[in-house]
Amino acid sequence: MNQYPAERVFNVGVFSHGGAGRTTLVEAMLFDSGATSRRGRVSLGTTASDTDPEEIKRHISLTHSVIPIEYNDCKINVIDTPDFADFGGDVRSAMRVVEAAIIVVDASAGVEVGTEQVWHNAESLGLPRLLFVNKMDREHADFRGALEAMIAAFGKRVAPLQFPIGQEENFRGIVDLLAKKALVFTKDGNGTYEETEIPAELADDVEFYRQTLVEAIAEHNEELTMRYLEGEEISDEELHSELHKCFEDGSVVPMVLGAASENLGVQPLMQTIIDVLPSAAEHKEIADVDGEPMEIIADPNGDFVALAFKTQADPHVGKVTWFRVYSGTLKSSSTLFNANKGKEERVGQLFFNRGKDHLSTDSVTAGDIGGVSKLESVDTGDTLTNGKKVTLDGIRFPHSAFTASIHPASQNDLDKLSQALQRMQDEDPSLKISRDPDTGDVLVSGMGEPHVQIAVERMKRRSNIEVTLGTPRVPYRETIQAQVKSEYKHKKQTGGAGQYGHVHLELEPLADGDFIFADRVVGGAVPKNFFPAVEKGIRDALAEGPVAGFPVVNVKATLYDGSYHDVDSNEMAFRIAAKEAFKKGILAGQPTLLEPIMDVRVIITEQFMGDVMSDLNTRRGQVTGMDTRDDGTTVIEAQIPGGEIQRYATDLRSMTQGRGTYEAEFSHYQSVPHHMVEKIVAEYKKDE
Repeated sequence: MNQYPAERVFNVGVFSHGGAGRTTLVEAMLFDSGATSRRGRVSLGTTASDTDPEEIKRHISLTHSVIPIEYNDCKINVIDTPDFADFGGDVRSAMRVVEAAIIVVDASAGVEVGTEQVWHNAESLGLPRLLFVNKMDREHADFRGALEAMIAAFGKRVAPLQFPIGQEENFRGIVDLLAKKALVFTKDGNGTYEETEIPAELADDVEFYRQTLVEAIAEHNEELTMRYLEGEEISDEELHSELHKCFEDGSVVPMVLGAASENLGVQPLMQTIIDVLPSAAEHKEIADVDGEPMEIIADPNGDFVALAFKTQADPHVGKVTWFRVYSGTLKSSSTLFNANKGKEERVGQLFFNRGKDHLSTDSVTAGDIGGVSKLESVDTGDTLTNGKKVTLDGIRFPHSAFTASIHPASQNDLDKLSQALQRMQDEDPSLKISRDPDTGDVLVSGMGEPHVQIAVERMKRRSNIEVTLGTPRVPYRETIQAQVKSEYKHKKQTGGAGQYGHVHLELEPLADGDFIFADRVVGGAVPKNFFPAVEKGIRDALAEGPVAGFPVVNVKATLYDGSYHDVDSNEMAFRIAAKEAFKKGILAGQPTLLEPIMDVRVIITEQFMGDVMSDLNTRRGQVTGMDTRDDGTTVIEAQIPGGEIQRYATDLRSMTQGRGTYEAEFSHYQSVPHHMVEKIVAEYKKDE
């Protein structure tokens, strides 16, 4: 593959709702560039983007793929991304390293939930967008309907650059509204077209949409606006130049048309990328240099600065790192510096990627995207340099919304589990691996239930490990509601020196606190040198309460009396006596359970308000606030018991047709309702 200056490199991400034809579009782009001799099909598992067995099996993209395409003496690095909301981590990492987003929309379905999600992701990052309305040849394809839906959802900045010649099965070409020419497809599958005159019956429509486009472009330039209002002709060159600026600042979102499965409109799309979208040379990247911001210029001769945006385990070459170069040039068989870890790494053979194929290259230069294997210290989000202490912003991954516990099937599986989980998290940092300190459960957290399930299935296959997923145990706490006194005498005589420890404890509930130990022994009933042993015994009992084995909190224990034996008393005897006395006291002090309460933020549109509010009530939720945002969504703030939201990601998605999202974080503990305590205790004792 040739080397290209940053001025001729275009990094774009392709995003869509599931089934809109995103991967099929990338296949057509590859074919039209001459990189492949036939177009792969998602249904057959033959596309360049989907190479993982799980992707082929499920006919969906589960991770992003970098597909370099050479077209008209330019290089277009296309990042094909997952279309499933659960894999939003890869969407975020792709958006971090591209100059523009191409959002694919189904012409018959219009704006779908996935369309909205990727739009809002791009909007939050200030990423310019281009809309490709696909499947214009399908039944119910509707140019005007799709345009109206997008304007309703995204505003009047959506502006078509093309008008269709025919619709549904009669879709046979497009009109380039700026160039005022018709492109009629040959329909031989090769993506070619002929330039012809605009059909007379379309003249009025073409003029209307062209004027709408010119107005949208001109209104962001005062001089062009005045000339337009005075009826002066604005040249195509001026319009293209201004459209480029409008696209970059987001004031105009261009819309183009096609039918990727038939390879219609794909070559005009690639030319639009080159003509309208910003090149890598125009990218403005800000780095931190010794605490000060500095703009990084795409200079191939400058200091090397790159961002690792994806790591992946390859069965043939080991760990692969994908990186975007912002400045300088990285050469094969050289060295680089991981600025985040402070470690130098030896660079082996560099390559570009096209599906399963690694295309070797001597270097990767400013503006381009490349890959390298066996950078052991490098993780996703790390800054790579030539030794300078320069750091780039990393990648902000979405909050986890679903958590499962993971259980190895055997000791052999347990031995392999830790390393397998670490590899899984290295590849997908939107997955979080943790261990609950209270229950001991190993937890896997992700964007949703399918995200966790698919990631674990892939881990099982790659690591030859057998595990099952379960619902995490809720980390309840035990406490008392009444002040109580308890006594325990530990006496053991086995011949010779025995054991003797005798304590009287007073337990009382604390309103808010962990544990307090005190003493008020008088007259030497228990010698002071045994007080630490008594406290240790009580702390032993705190870890596993007598009600259901949960930690004990919010209790003050006071040693106020006891007795000892001159010969048989020792620290161990008093430690055992204190532990048993404490357990007796807990059981006698009106014990109850405390449950974790989560602060939850639910983000929905108004149409789902009733269902979501009703559902929160069934989960014992307490709504603490509501706010309507500028984008029309409503934020509901509530406090909900942790045990009630373990499957909330799945349930909320079902209630809101995939449009609702939520975040949760721990707030505090509070008492479990009395009628639920016995049921919870019985369930946990059954599982022991």
